[in-house]
Amino acid sequence: MNADTGGSQWLVVGLGNPGPDYASNRHNVGQMVVAELALRASARFKSHKSNATVAEGRIGADRYILAKPNSFMNLSGGPTAALLKYFDLPPTRLIVVHDELDIPFDAVRLKATGGHGGHNGIRDIISATGTADFVRVRVGIGRPPGRQAAADFVLRDFSSTERPTLPNLVADAADAVELVANAGLTAAQLKFHTAS
Repeated sequence: MNADTGGSQWLVVGLGNPGPDYASNRHNVGQMVVAELALRASARFKSHKSNATVAEGRIGADRYILAKPNSFMNLSGGPTAALLKYFDLPPTRLIVVHDELDIPFDAVRLKATGGHGGHNGIRDIISATGTADFVRVRVGIGRPPGRQAAADFVLRDFSSTERPTLPNLVADAADAVELVANAGLTAAQLKFHTAS
């Protein structure tokens, strides 16, 4: 599932919940990464009929369709499937960026195929597209402290100790998306899975 070299087109979907109340939540880190990619591509988000806001632009030789679904996280599949259809892209050209409880904060991991791992946004995308064969850029947010419920933890903003590091984490995840697009998944995994 490595990308072709010489420029290719990718749909990158950042998962999260819509609206300003959720914008800084841990659950919305995927949308933060897509916003960072839009800055790099000098692209602006606009409303799209797929029930998402979309920015289109190039970074290097690759063309990116960057999307933030307007639906809540658990209903990310409909907008994602609609975007694939609209832009006539196969799921192998889809990169989904999402928060991951099972990865420590400030780490990025990548995978293609496999199950949803309990992530409801990924679960809905698999259901709506009929396939699990797409790249996931998993942005580590760590486990909740003490007995705090995971559902509460992901809907809280990053802590005061995490916030100074957050821009670096978002930049790393954006770098991972770019590396998947221009060098392939294996090269991106080698870099991010062996980073200290």
